[in-house]
Amino acid sequence: MKKMAIDDTLKKLTEAYGPSGEEEEVRLLIKEMIGSSADNLYEDRTGNLYAIKNGGSGRVMVSAHMDEIGIIIIDVDKQGFLRLAPLGGISPHLLVGQRLRFKDGSTGTVYHEKLNSWKELDWPKLYLDIGLKGCAPDDCPVKIGDLACLDQPLVKQHNGRLMAKAMDDRAGCAVLIEVIKRLSGDLPHEVCFLFSVQEELGLRGAKTAAYRYDPDYGLAVDVTLVGDTPESPTMAVSLGKGPAVKVRDSSLFCHPQVRKLIIDLADENSIPYQLEVLTRGGTDAGAIHVTREGVPSGAISIPCRYVHSPSEIIDGKDLEMTVLLVEKLVQSCWPQIGGSSLQ
Repeated sequence: MKKMAIDDTLKKLTEAYGPSGEEEEVRLLIKEMIGSSADNLYEDRTGNLYAIKNGGSGRVMVSAHMDEIGIIIIDVDKQGFLRLAPLGGISPHLLVGQRLRFKDGSTGTVYHEKLNSWKELDWPKLYLDIGLKGCAPDDCPVKIGDLACLDQPLVKQHNGRLMAKAMDDRAGCAVLIEVIKRLSGDLPHEVCFLFSVQEELGLRGAKTAAYRYDPDYGLAVDVTLVGDTPESPTMAVSLGKGPAVKVRDSSLFCHPQVRKLIIDLADENSIPYQLEVLTRGGTDAGAIHVTREGVPSGAISIPCRYVHSPSEIIDGKDLEMTVLLVEKLVQSCWPQIGGSSLQ
């Protein structure tokens, strides 16, 4: 794999506008990046993007979500200041002084009303300043219900580490794009690479997509928390030690045979990995595994510092090893489990 190529892919994806519910710009970028590498490429009515690679019997769905955390405008006052509410799990403390960008390119900075204590800071205390001198709500270029995302460029740090907004989950999208490009010939099973919408609002896109595609197996590729920063919560995952093989999170207890397949492939191919137990949070696999009669599912996670902040950090080597592990996984025969249609 050419490291620079995936770095460039990640830069374009993370800097794109794509809060939950308005993923179009990201979707168009991904379609352009995939080009003719998929055997079939289509969308559904909710905005999910499906990239199909032909294969033998059975279906495997591999999902990464396109959306990112953001905000929605709920009011405009007479002075032209905008009031906001969260889209996804974002802390109001992390927004103070940050720039936000709307779909039309308008930008503003977040600040707060007078506080006697930081403990008083909550969403009603925040406002967004887009430089207006005052206007009536009907005349404001930003309307109630408009969405905005964080406005931060990707930065390459020392030792191959990368910092950007929306690593969650544009890093996963970059992995899927790279794997699609690298695959050639038919696979043991048909594989659907899903780029889903509205994961941050409750795994919504993956829920409808899994029902439509009806896979025999599911896999999510997403980021996960780490425990390698000062006084961080206990978490046996660190940057630079390889992708994390999920055991469980709040939305999913990974199927033991799927987890074993991932670990066995990592061992066989000398791919470093970590085991992940996430006590809070979930991935698209949480929606996929309860679709119809049930779908044995697992997840591979990219370790990430400062998830759901303006500056999420991953390690480039972890990203590369995740690509390799997912590539080996979709090229392998998945075991017969329960009533799956695999022959």
